[in-house]
Amino acid sequence: MRRSNVVVVTAAGALALLASSGVATAPVAGAGPSPTATPGPTGGGELVVAFEGDAQRAADAVAAAGGTVVDVNERLDIALVEATSSSFATDVRASGVVTAVARNHSVGSARPGQPHRVVEERPTVAERAVTAGRPGRAGPGGGRREPLAHLQWDMAQMRTDAAHRRATGRGVTVGIIDTGIDASHPDLAANVDVGLSRNLTTDIPAIDGPCEVPTCVDPVDVDEGGHGTHVAGIVAADDDGLGIEGVAPDATLVNVRAGQDSGYFFLYETVGALTYAADAGLDVVNMSFYTDPWLYNCDSPDDYVSGPVTEEQLAEQAFVKETVTAALEDAHARGVTLVAAAGNEATDLAAPTRADATSPDHPAGGEVERVVTRDCPDLPAEGPHVVTVSSTGPSRTKADYSSYGEGVVDVAAPGGYARDLFGTPGFDAPGNRVLSSFPLAVAVAEGLVDEGGVPVDDFSRTSCDRGGRTCGVYTYLQGTSMAAPHVAGLAALVIERYGAGTPGHGHSMDPDAVVDRIERTAADTPCPPGGVEDYADEGRPPEWNATCTGGAADNGFYGEGIVDAAAAVASRR
Repeated sequence: MRRSNVVVVTAAGALALLASSGVATAPVAGAGPSPTATPGPTGGGELVVAFEGDAQRAADAVAAAGGTVVDVNERLDIALVEATSSSFATDVRASGVVTAVARNHSVGSARPGQPHRVVEERPTVAERAVTAGRPGRAGPGGGRREPLAHLQWDMAQMRTDAAHRRATGRGVTVGIIDTGIDASHPDLAANVDVGLSRNLTTDIPAIDGPCEVPTCVDPVDVDEGGHGTHVAGIVAADDDGLGIEGVAPDATLVNVRAGQDSGYFFLYETVGALTYAADAGLDVVNMSFYTDPWLYNCDSPDDYVSGPVTEEQLAEQAFVKETVTAALEDAHARGVTLVAAAGNEATDLAAPTRADATSPDHPAGGEVERVVTRDCPDLPAEGPHVVTVSSTGPSRTKADYSSYGEGVVDVAAPGGYARDLFGTPGFDAPGNRVLSSFPLAVAVAEGLVDEGGVPVDDFSRTSCDRGGRTCGVYTYLQGTSMAAPHVAGLAALVIERYGAGTPGHGHSMDPDAVVDRIERTAADTPCPPGGVEDYADEGRPPEWNATCTGGAADNGFYGEGIVDAAAAVASRR
């Protein structure tokens, strides 16, 4: 099942189009106050500009308008700019070289008590209090080599043990576009290619906290947020007799950092990560995020059913939509298999409209409630050529938080579901989430372990080598962020098994063929009886109930089915 919910044009054409077609010129029907007369960003700060023609001409135009070019992405004809002039946007457009301008870091100052961007994937304080004083420790391996393997229901659901008899991901490179990878983690160290890794972000103290290094650019082998390290472990935690095992334990992990410590993924860094993945020849990338600051990106006032919108906001969303689309097209054309999380908004993405109470979600505030049409995509999840993944729990039920939608979700994969297994002793247990690697320093800072690395409750585990000298921290999280890397790891198995090349010299495989193999071998999973999943027993109000449409072979909850690693690599071809 392949689909594209956005119009695709060339990068230069798309960005040039933005200047003339993505801006409201009249009040939006039903959308509250009229849009302002401002055609674009009026203040200075960090901005992204689109240009036509020669990059040097664009740099000259930026300088003449009072800005400075910080970086250029020539494949997409965009540049990162710093400006102080309040009239910069108007002045630079007048040059005729720059065709569009949008803010990159839409941030002001942090809100008091501001949570991490993906805080909903962590257990709540109340949930953790239930197991306080019961520290999690490594148990027996349950017949498998890894000490914590018996806690990995997710790998059992995917049948990775059987798959590893035929493929382990050796020779395949998987880019983790996330908050970074802690390459010192003992279950990841052997698989992270630090030389190939890149950090495209600069810490912003207002949202990320104090910089850890003078330049505010973290090294490529650290993760101050934890999210990327957890994702990386799901993909390729090493089969080394310690901790856990990933879907593709011999794959090469590449940190392509586009996420801030706080979990925000801004436009220029996001598209830069996609461009770099293609330049570096990576085989797969995992994208467990959406591009900030807009959850859904509209490019016309007609896309707004309700809620206020300004010309500037429409222009910004249009810029994100066209630029991310162009970057996805470019990466796919250059051989990168693209995998993304469907989102944790419990939204039917196939419905005619979708509600959004979080955008623009930058820490400066200003969020407004709006209802928009399905023509406003969540990116990268709803971009072209992207495998969009929904989330299941241990019982193979769609997790209550997981977004879904017939024709949008391609496959489902284990992502964790705390409230799964209602009516059994396993209901609401920590182990219903997904266990994976986590940076020690972040675990200490978040109170998951004490200063000695000992877990404080059942939501985390430690595992040490035989001598007890090398230990790793592992924690339970849930989200479509955890579902997507299971599919990215599976893509690595498929590429090793069926791609061209040799284990010593890498592999390659057409992304469409990779996706076809994953989808054709996924286990058909029907909609629930009556078509509605009622989450009342799990403590959710009626608005959480989800309607599933489609047949067992392809439906809104599970797409083509729940991925099956053993089946995906079983045949010779």
